[in-house]
Amino acid sequence: MVLSAPMFTPIRTERLLIRAFEPDDAEGLWQRRNDPVVARYQNWELPFPRERVDRIVSELVAMDGPENDEWWMAIVADAGTGETLGDLALHLSWEGRTAEVGYTFAAEHWGRGYAVEAVEALVAYLYRQLDVTRVFGMLHPDNPPSAMVLERVGMLFEGHTRSSFWLGDECSDDWIYGMTREDWETWIDRPRSRPSRVRLIEVSASNVHEVERLATHKSQERFVAPMTQSFTDALFPEVVDSAPVVPWMRAVEADGALVGFVMLAVRTEHHPEPFLWRLLIDRLHQRRGIGGMVLDLVVEECRARGDATLLTSWGEGKGSPGAFYLANGFVPTGRVIHGETEGRKQLR
Repeated sequence: MVLSAPMFTPIRTERLLIRAFEPDDAEGLWQRRNDPVVARYQNWELPFPRERVDRIVSELVAMDGPENDEWWMAIVADAGTGETLGDLALHLSWEGRTAEVGYTFAAEHWGRGYAVEAVEALVAYLYRQLDVTRVFGMLHPDNPPSAMVLERVGMLFEGHTRSSFWLGDECSDDWIYGMTREDWETWIDRPRSRPSRVRLIEVSASNVHEVERLATHKSQERFVAPMTQSFTDALFPEVVDSAPVVPWMRAVEADGALVGFVMLAVRTEHHPEPFLWRLLIDRLHQRRGIGGMVLDLVVEECRARGDATLLTSWGEGKGSPGAFYLANGFVPTGRVIHGETEGRKQLR
């Protein structure tokens, strides 16, 4: 393993050009660093001095590419127009075996998937060109959009350190995301297409451990409880209207593979409507249309039981499943249950 990487060659993606810094990039970097919205969860204090920016850019221009134990940055630009959208940061350590990545985009370019596209290309460069063994990123726990970037390039949540990061006199926790080469290869080889068949199967002694390993992305745990919580809730059901709810749970199988979990609180004498209690699709099988297919099967099950409606609820915020439920016929009832929006779907 060499201490310095080969000279960096620009990377092109479908929409982006990732290139080395040039002297004229100093003005844009200074503006991004001094935008309070951009800097809110970053590791620098405001105001960010112009002379410091000039020094950083001068040092970057003198570098041929990433070097061990040095921070290096690249510009992310629109591949068609050349407009600068943001920048990527990279720090190699352990003689180039490990890489920490960071990303900063101008606020007007947020929400378009540029960060995911850029970081995804950078991670591929690190594994294919620099032969690293591990890539990781660190972020503030109150910054779910940043966590979602790392999750969408395949990184796994590895830890939550408490009172571990200082910026001036302010202290915060840190979230750590990372991936090994094996993790990355599993991620890029994951199924992407809509499955030909989805069915609901019983959770049994033969598959319970596999079902237990199903997991969403960490940021989605704000909206979907992990499997251990679902099993606990099924074993010790909540008491509603003076009676415990009755759980009905199934594993989700897509083209022969276990990919998710669903659980209802069924209609009873004390509970006049069924409630969609859990719907979890494993992180490796999301964005394949499986959630909608599972919901159709749940609706069939409820109709077979004679149900006329189906209730559920969802939390609000970045990454909320609310849009999914609204698109699939759930209408808000106007009630908020335990801080979540309640919705009802008519089945007849």
